[in-house]
Amino acid sequence: MIQYLLRRQLCYDISLHSDIELTKEVFPKIKDKRIVQDSPVYDHISSFAFPEYPVITRQGTVLILSEMEWSLDPVYEKNPVERRKRRTKMADIQSERVLGDTRSYAHRIRQNRCLIPVTGTYEHRAIQGWAKKVPYYIWPKDRKMQFLPGLFQIIESIGPAGEKRQSASFGMLTRTANELMVNIHNDGEFRHRMPLFLTAELEEFWLSEHFTDADMKAVFEYMLPSEALDYRTVFSIRSAKSRPDGKPKFEFWRYENLPSLGDDLPDQTQLSLF
Repeated sequence: MIQYLLRRQLCYDISLHSDIELTKEVFPKIKDKRIVQDSPVYDHISSFAFPEYPVITRQGTVLILSEMEWSLDPVYEKNPVERRKRRTKMADIQSERVLGDTRSYAHRIRQNRCLIPVTGTYEHRAIQGWAKKVPYYIWPKDRKMQFLPGLFQIIESIGPAGEKRQSASFGMLTRTANELMVNIHNDGEFRHRMPLFLTAELEEFWLSEHFTDADMKAVFEYMLPSEALDYRTVFSIRSAKSRPDGKPKFEFWRYENLPSLGDDLPDQTQLSLF
């Protein structure tokens, strides 16, 4: 029996504030099949609303840029309320389960590989004595855009009038965190994890035409060093409260008495961030 073992993890917030056209500089032969060609750029995208988002897939010998919904759809769940509830927890996929658990749905769709273009990701850090977690923006040094590996699904269904329907969704792959991300993502049931950050060469390799389970295992074992990433604190990204200075959410925001990474026991207790 195939099981959905894609548990709630960490990365529900990403940024795409660079023009998606940059993907064509990295993959010059890519075919753009997006429905809306003038897709806007975003300083913050959350998976909770299952947004349509541009992803790169391979179809035979061709790379395709198209939109898919973020968060795999648990089609096994027939109750629509429960199905949506479960789906909010399926934005991420533990890479360890893809090859390590042959009963999992991730294992079943493991050859449905995709790349997720982002300019950066967000994560929250807990500090003892602080009322709220501190949000961080993390991005690759010396790169305009990075491409996070994921898996996708294509679901075919029949509409009310008997018409054929097709929907596509994806999940982002994660792994145990490097030293930097351990100190940022330091709280919660799935603390000390991060997206499966790769080098540009491994990103391209992820969509190789001939890609084996051994290749996948090698990719999963790669850990991007902390030195390849940059980071900064930002204003609340999920709050309905607007940023006071009007700047984009990925821009730097200063917190007084913020202890250095790795030191989560401040000398002065911060009662509230805002």
